[in-house]
Amino acid sequence: MDVLVILAALSFLIFMAYRGYSVIIFAPIAALGAILLTEPSAVAPAYFSVFLEKMAAFIKSFLPVFLLGALFGKMIELSGNSRSISSALIRLVGGRRAVLVIVLMCAILTYGGVSLNVVVFAVYPFAVELYKQGNIPKRLIPGAVALGAFTFTMDSLPGSPQIQNIIPTTFFQTDTWAAPWLGTIGGIMIFSAGMVYLEWRRRAAARAGEGYGSHHINEPGPIDANERLPHPLLALLPLIVVCVCNFLFLRWIPQWYGSQYHLQIGGMTAPSTIDVKTYTAVWAVLGALIMGIFTVIITRGSLVLPKFAEGSKTAISGSLLASMNSASEYGFGAVMAILPGFVIAAKALQSIPDPLFNEAISITVLSALTGSAIAGLSIALGAMADTFVAAAHASGIPLEVFHRIASMASGGMDTLPHNGAVITLLTVCGLTHRESYADIFAITLIKTAVAALAILLFYSTGIV
Repeated sequence: MDVLVILAALSFLIFMAYRGYSVIIFAPIAALGAILLTEPSAVAPAYFSVFLEKMAAFIKSFLPVFLLGALFGKMIELSGNSRSISSALIRLVGGRRAVLVIVLMCAILTYGGVSLNVVVFAVYPFAVELYKQGNIPKRLIPGAVALGAFTFTMDSLPGSPQIQNIIPTTFFQTDTWAAPWLGTIGGIMIFSAGMVYLEWRRRAAARAGEGYGSHHINEPGPIDANERLPHPLLALLPLIVVCVCNFLFLRWIPQWYGSQYHLQIGGMTAPSTIDVKTYTAVWAVLGALIMGIFTVIITRGSLVLPKFAEGSKTAISGSLLASMNSASEYGFGAVMAILPGFVIAAKALQSIPDPLFNEAISITVLSALTGSAIAGLSIALGAMADTFVAAAHASGIPLEVFHRIASMASGGMDTLPHNGAVITLLTVCGLTHRESYADIFAITLIKTAVAALAILLFYSTGIV
C-alpha cells in the first residue's frame, strides 16, 4: 500500500503534465495528496518543513546558474551568433541533413554553456525553416532537440557546464571533467544511436508521404536572409571562452581561496566558514558564464546592447520559470523521500550488490519519480552519497567514475511526460505529447541503456 501511494502520486503528476498543466501547481498537490493518504495530520507541516524547505534550498544553490545560463543564451541569440553557427553547419553538413544540423546546433549551444531550457528558443526557428525545406514532419523536431540538448552534452561529455554535471562535484569532491574517456565514449554512443533512430523516423515518414504538415500553431516568422551575421569562428568564440574558463577556474579557485574561506566583514558578529570544495564547480561555471557574456558584449555589443533591456527580461522570466519547475519537482521528490513507500523502495535498491549499478538504478528511479534529473540526482546523492563513497574506497573504483555514472544516469528516465524541460520544448514547438512525445521517450530509452553500457565498459576495460 505504501508503495502504491507513491506510484499514485507520480501517476497523477504525469497525467496532469500530459494534459498540459503546470508542475509548479500540481507537484505540491500530488506530494501533499500522498501525505494525506499516509498521515493526514502531517499535510501542513510537510508542506512547510519539507516541500518548501527543499524547494528553497534548490533555488539557493542553482538559481544563479539558471539566470546566467538563460542570459548568456539570450545574448547568443540577440548577437546573431546562433544563426551564424546554424548557417555554418548547413554549409558544412548540407541543407538536406536537417536532423543532423539541429542535433549538432543544440549540442554546440548546450556544451558551450547555454541553458537547456533556453536552447529550444534559439534553435526552434531554424528547425522549422530546415524541416520545411526538407519536407520533414514538424512533429519530429522535439526528438532532434532532445537528442542534442538533453543527453550527451548535458551529462556525458566531460567539462559540460550543465547543472547535471555540476551536482555530483559537491558530493564526490570531483570536477566537471571527471572520467573524460568514459564520458566521451558514452556520449558518442548516445549520439550515434540517437541519430540512427531519428533518421529511421524521418525515412519512415517520407515513405508514408508525410510532409511538414499544415495548420500548426506557434509558427515563427521567416528568417531574414539578408541579415549580416558574424563569422562562424567569431560566433563560436563566446562558447569556447565558457569552456576554457570553466576548465581554468576549476583549478584556480582552490588556489585563490584554499579549502575553506572564513567570511568576516565588519557588520558580522561572527565569521562564517565556507567549504570551498563544495562550491568550486558552481563558482567555476558562474565565472565562465560571466566571461562568456563579456565576450559577447565585446565582440557584438553594438548589436546586443540596444536589445538587451527587453531581451534580458525574457531571459530572466524564462529562467525563473525553468528554475521554479525544477525546484517544485525537487520539493515533490523530497516529500516522496519521507514516505514509508520510499523507504521500502530505497532498501530494495540498496540490496543491489554492485555499487555502480546500485548508484545508476537508484538515480534513474528517483529521476523518473520526480521527473527531473536535477531532483533525482540531488535526492539520491543527498541520501546515499556517503554509501557510494565508502563503496568506492572499498572496491577501488575512482570517485570520478561514480561522478560520471551518476550524471549520465540522471539524464535517463528523467524525461517522462511531467519533466519541465519536455513541457517547455513541446510548448515552444506548438506540439502536444500525443504528437511528439514518442520520439522523446525513444531518446530517453537510448540514454538509459548507454548509462548501463558505460558501467560495463568500465568493468571490462578499466577506462576512466
